[in-house]
Amino acid sequence: MVNFEILEKSGHEQVVFCSNKESGLKAIIAIHDTTLGPAIGGTRMLKYDNEEAALNDVLRLSRGMTYKAAAAGLNFGGGKAVIIGDSATQKNELLFRTFGKFVDGLAGRYITAEDVGTDVRDMEFVRMETKYVTGISKALGGSGDPAPVTAYGVYTGMKACAKEKWGNDSLRGRKIAVQGAGAVGRYLCEHLYNEGAELFIADINQAKIKSVLETIKAYVVSPEEIYETDAEIFAPTALGAVINDKTIEKFKFEIIAGGANNQLEDEIKHGKVLLDKGILYAPDYVINSGGLINVANELEGYRQDRAMK
Repeated sequence: MVNFEILEKSGHEQVVFCSNKESGLKAIIAIHDTTLGPAIGGTRMLKYDNEEAALNDVLRLSRGMTYKAAAAGLNFGGGKAVIIGDSATQKNELLFRTFGKFVDGLAGRYITAEDVGTDVRDMEFVRMETKYVTGISKALGGSGDPAPVTAYGVYTGMKACAKEKWGNDSLRGRKIAVQGAGAVGRYLCEHLYNEGAELFIADINQAKIKSVLETIKAYVVSPEEIYETDAEIFAPTALGAVINDKTIEKFKFEIIAGGANNQLEDEIKHGKVLLDKGILYAPDYVINSGGLINVANELEGYRQDRAMK
């Protein structure tokens, strides 16, 4: 588990373990770096295999948020939180209000928002206990769900990659494999479909696939097959570490540009493999920063036009 050696190696300032018997809360908050300002980053709720997996995830995610905030020119540092639990069956008001108290106890060193497995309503419960939360509903003065803005940023970043690779930013007729049909994946697919791209989509949740296909047309492939499609662009838009020893040798893609965090299992090793294969890779902490920009804007009094610039 965590110790000073791990913190020093990863550059983290603080890791907080949060536990409450009454609510069933088990959470970890990681603050990576506050050089530029208070740490900001979403709260992820997942049914992790064990506490070590949760810790490794929150450490990687919070470090990525430091890069993301800096690359976006924001006066914030990197932080993240994970709640260990099944978001489909274990979410309730008490859980998130209890979590909000732990966030409040950090006195502004960490500002949270929604992430995988959490949503606007969950953040409104957190808001009942602390002001250090973003991504609440527009009705309450917030910016709402950041997913549409994240997806739009990925879409525009993908077009920039296309221009760099092929000299033209048009995605019409391009074959694009989108991994993940959740909130960001859904909005991204809509942008790509509307431009005329040919889409391949995969998700472990068939209900999400079905929902996406209500508004667009796409080829559905299995989660395993997505890495072997003949698509020109691969958009990882679910969980991280999908570019690894097992998958990378299957790639025939020319561009990788997606919304997932920590896409490279080993940043140095797998980054070099992509370079050697001639695959243009858009760093996740740059291309998927739209959601962060959106919620950070909320702290200044939300204006959508300013966030979308």
